Amino acid sequence: MRIALINENSQAAKNSLIEATLRKVVEPLGHTVDNYGMYTAEDEAQLTYVQCGLLASILLTSGAADYVITGCGTGEGAMLACNSFPGVICGHLADPSDGYMFAQINDGNCAALPFAKDFGWGAELKLEMIFQQLFSFGHGNGYPKERVVPEQRNKKILDGVKALTYRPLLEILGDLDADFVRATIAGARFAELFYPNCKDEKIADFLKRLG
Repeated sequence: MRIALINENSQAAKNSLIEATLRKVVEPLGHTVDNYGMYTAEDEAQLTYVQCGLLASILLTSGAADYVITGCGTGEGAMLACNSFPGVICGHLADPSDGYMFAQINDGNCAALPFAKDFGWGAELKLEMIFQQLFSFGHGNGYPKERVVPEQRNKKILDGVKALTYRPLLEILGDLDADFVRATIAGARFAELFYPNCKDEKIADFLKRLG
């Protein structure tokens, strides 16, 4: 699994801590981490939590990432933004049990975490435990176990509903303000990480033309 990390501007200073903790958990499981930044609060390319949502959709819809880890001060804004775009099923994870149950019950592909609220002493330990519960036990296996059949059925229903209620990402990209989209993909390592892993040539071509 290729896991993308995205940080918005208010919590960018914590990017290196989040990346190190994520890698510690998922790399021994055979997963890859791509850090799309922001890397520091002083980055030239600044991301809002709304742009994090758009970037998550670009990465997931194009196949450049299989999973996205993002967040903001409370995690709520990032979750709302991510779920505003197609191809994203984002959960709000505040503790390790959230990580386990979101993976097993909702089987999403994106997690928004609070990186300021309740992020004090031992924060890296809580992050580590959330990532362990999110990635160590598979996805969509149900919880409790006797609920697996209806939960898997509900997930398929949700996927079908989202396919009908969201427009294709290319249409959305074409209608969004071009400067907003340019700023979303202006990160220092975006081209290096995205284009070699993108599986949708139309999305890649659109973003390249956008400059």
